[in-house]
Amino acid sequence: MQLQLNGRTALISGSSQGIGFAAAYELASLGANCVLLARDAARLADACSRLPKNEQQQHQFEVADFSKPDEVLAVIQRITSKHTIHIVVNNTGGPAAGPAHMADPSAFLAAFQQHLICNHHIVQACWPQMRDAGYGRIINIISTSVKVPLPNLGVSNTIRGAVASWAKTLANELGVHGITVNNVLPGATSTGRLDAIIQNNAAKTSQSVEEVATHMQQEIPMRRFGKPEEIAAVVAFLASPAAAYVTGTSIPVDGGRTGSI
Repeated sequence: MQLQLNGRTALISGSSQGIGFAAAYELASLGANCVLLARDAARLADACSRLPKNEQQQHQFEVADFSKPDEVLAVIQRITSKHTIHIVVNNTGGPAAGPAHMADPSAFLAAFQQHLICNHHIVQACWPQMRDAGYGRIINIISTSVKVPLPNLGVSNTIRGAVASWAKTLANELGVHGITVNNVLPGATSTGRLDAIIQNNAAKTSQSVEEVATHMQQEIPMRRFGKPEEIAAVVAFLASPAAAYVTGTSIPVDGGRTGSI
């Protein structure tokens, strides 16, 4: 199976920590040059320094705030003026929790800008390079809410669904150029965001953090949370030559929790 990414360049957003960093690490392990993108320069510099690297590889980072689409557009245009991007990993932190019927309309607009519009800026800048290079992979890290909406995540469920539909449309349009577009849907994964969700639920229910975590794990057939590197392994496969005929898919990586086929 051909998994090596030597000579390819990957752009990974939200990559200073968590799933984004794990994805960058796996891609670097397979030989890719990585461009990290997030809003915290200090964390990005640290993350970049920890990526595996051989004599041919070069890694770097750029700072961009995904709550500001114009800033993301300017940064991605600067990146593509200097590098040919073969692999894009779109990964952005989710909107705040809360029921949909209580959400202010501005929350939907802000999330749409942060997720779909910023992703779109990146793809529009990169897909012509992928076409010309004869190699393109667009991978969106979204959520299992694409399959089954999650309780108390009204804005997130709505926007994640929009991103998944956008991605399927792109897959249909870009397949003729050999560019694949796929979504990875993490379940409960051991990251800072999951820790925050657990602590928030514990405060609401007067349960301990341990009790909330145990209850969440009992809803997962594998009875544990995922690890960022387990999500990253699926991202790395989709980015590889071995996945050249996989496109337009949404793949849950959730220990079997999602209640749909």
